[in-house]
Amino acid sequence: MVRILVVDDEEKMRHLLSIMLERRGYHVDQAGDGVDALKTLETVHCDMVITDVKMPRMDGETLLKRIIKMDEPCPVVFITAFATVESAVDIMRAGAVDYITKPFEEERILLTVERTLNLSRIMAENRDLKKELQQTAGSEEIVYDSVKMSGVMDLSARVAEGDTAVLITGESGTGKELLAKYIHNASPRRDKRFVPVNCAAISPNLVEAELFGHEKGAFTGAIRRNQGRFEYADGGTLFLDEIGDLSPEAQAKLLRVLQEKKIQRVGGNEEIPVDVRVICATNQNLGELANRGDFRQDLYFRINVFPIEPPPLRDRMDDVDLLARHFLHLMGDGSEIKLTDGAKRVLKEYTWPGNVRELANVMERAVILAGRGGCITADTLSFLRSPSPFGAEYSDFQLPPQGIMLEEIERDFVKQSLAMTNNNQTAAARMLGLTRAKFRVLMKQI
Repeated sequence: MVRILVVDDEEKMRHLLSIMLERRGYHVDQAGDGVDALKTLETVHCDMVITDVKMPRMDGETLLKRIIKMDEPCPVVFITAFATVESAVDIMRAGAVDYITKPFEEERILLTVERTLNLSRIMAENRDLKKELQQTAGSEEIVYDSVKMSGVMDLSARVAEGDTAVLITGESGTGKELLAKYIHNASPRRDKRFVPVNCAAISPNLVEAELFGHEKGAFTGAIRRNQGRFEYADGGTLFLDEIGDLSPEAQAKLLRVLQEKKIQRVGGNEEIPVDVRVICATNQNLGELANRGDFRQDLYFRINVFPIEPPPLRDRMDDVDLLARHFLHLMGDGSEIKLTDGAKRVLKEYTWPGNVRELANVMERAVILAGRGGCITADTLSFLRSPSPFGAEYSDFQLPPQGIMLEEIERDFVKQSLAMTNNNQTAAARMLGLTRAKFRVLMKQI
């Protein structure tokens, strides 16, 4: 809900403005001067401030300067009895968005408020964008050409049209968050916020406060009222990554919010309606967890209305070359970086346990090794080796006293490597650390 702070030392003026704004569905807070206004802004986030200029203790211009210096400033509109051009210019130069002269008309005030709230939304989106740019690098474009990924994108485009709950599953590094952003950007909610939350990265004690917000004093360190991610995403999309790591208590409260579309801040009693589309993601088997009792079945059924599973990179090898060139373009800094046929062969033979994320990291390392304006060859990618299927614990393997059936183990490894690489003999040989010729010898023994 939009929150507006009205600041005026005249109680009648505050009351009149509050009635006008509340009739339009806005939540209104009141303050008698700049000092009280700052106290309010320390405890709640407001979308805009309407303030008188002349007030005791702290006037409107001083309040404006203090608001501008805040971490998350909001737009300020002045109420003034001075209609002169000079005073209007001074107000705007000080940083105010607009001004309203007394006596004022309701239509004029509501029009000014609507305009200012549009600016407030733009300011919030710009802050979000700056944070994203600081935290991430590269493009959010989904690059693909394979049949499997085309099917996934078709499903995503279809489900984007409504508000259906989506559960994106799959291995780490397959681009689950990118897919969630694609669904948001293709939906009617595209002009509102996309708010990602990594459930695994939040302390279990703070999950509820993070999702639903908290009141001042709700717990140690809660020095002001805070919006939760649900409130922040109101009208847009909330992306809950690693949903399987939520505690049972948080799962129960999340289920209630999804059913009733209302949240309750930690330490508060007020039920706040929220309009949020929820997209969840996990690399765990939630169905299996639910059957074991480690994840609520009712919540699983609620979020798993439309499941989507982006394939691992080893199942969309047709996209490897396309993706590699895409990452090179992002890292090229204007200069073209080429892949030799040998390098492409190495990329195609690798099994990519880290999926697309690993490919991006490999390309970044290769660019550094090749040097500016260089060419990436098979030798450049010599560091790329499939991890041993044995793992480090087998480095000191000791034969058991009863011995082993080596031929049976070899046959089993050959079958597994072929199954994992879709019968690509070259890739299967690479998994076992063999040349293709030696691998073919083993194949004949199957």
